[in-house]
Amino acid sequence: MKYTVPLSKVIDAEGYIKIYMPKPAEEYLVTCVEVSRPALMLARNDLNFSPERIQFIGKSEMLYLENLPREDIKHDCINRLMSACPLAIVFSISVTPELVSTFMPYAEKYSVPLLKSEDETSYAISSLVSYLNVELAERESRHGVLVEVFGEGVLITGDSGVGKSENVVELINRGHRLVADDSVEIRKVSKKTLVGSAPDNIRHFIELRGVGIIDARRLFGMKSVKNTSRIDLVVDLEAWDETKAYERMGINDEVINILGVNVPLCTVPVSPGRNIAVIIEVAAINNRQKKMGYNSAKELLANLGMLDEENDNTPTDLDVWHQ
Repeated sequence: MKYTVPLSKVIDAEGYIKIYMPKPAEEYLVTCVEVSRPALMLARNDLNFSPERIQFIGKSEMLYLENLPREDIKHDCINRLMSACPLAIVFSISVTPELVSTFMPYAEKYSVPLLKSEDETSYAISSLVSYLNVELAERESRHGVLVEVFGEGVLITGDSGVGKSENVVELINRGHRLVADDSVEIRKVSKKTLVGSAPDNIRHFIELRGVGIIDARRLFGMKSVKNTSRIDLVVDLEAWDETKAYERMGINDEVINILGVNVPLCTVPVSPGRNIAVIIEVAAINNRQKKMGYNSAKELLANLGMLDEENDNTPTDLDVWHQ
């Protein structure tokens, strides 16, 4: 699925000034994460020009146009660019008002929006690309709860009634922050990064069986909530199954694939008397430790002489250790 964001939302987010807008900004839809600087187009080379991209005019483009030998050549270059009908032209703060006024007749002729940024070109482009990477990212919704624990984004999944929301309330009471309950919108903002958030209409609400709907932000304060978070770990809660062999060493790293990104997975069995909130805290800290290059299970096995240091693997049979 190809996602879009209205130009009006981009203008508000980036603080652009409207110079010329042929029609309401809501009617222009941004579909491309990439942006361009149309230097080659101005130099009469239209190879690989993408009109669906937002085009930035900065100091380099301005100096090129101002140093052309004749005024008619400058107008011909501008006409060539504007006749391709780019989605929008954004001038950086370094562009002079005189050059902006030169673009105006062609913007009116070809109905191209003109905008002005209060930043230098490089910073403005970087800021816009970061914003579009989130707004136009590949995404999906998953049933679960997303909470930030010690700076680690933990996605808690499991069947309905297993205790996800109840454990999140306990985590909030212990100083951690809620991002989303029940439905988590996950976006792939880079090849290795997933970001989760809540749908706008249910943000910061929690459903507690026997109590009802609560507003975590109003009940626990602003310190208890957050709008977005990276997803660093998935904790899957399931009812304790005596016939199932659960991970006891933590030597083998399980992962779950979400939108093509492998995320560490920890399966936690739920039974009466287990403090799941504390276990989730420990899992988050342990996951951060592993990312920093330390694995306590491997160190313990190495101390016991049970780790093959050359292959970095444990023996296939750990029954002796479990006994």
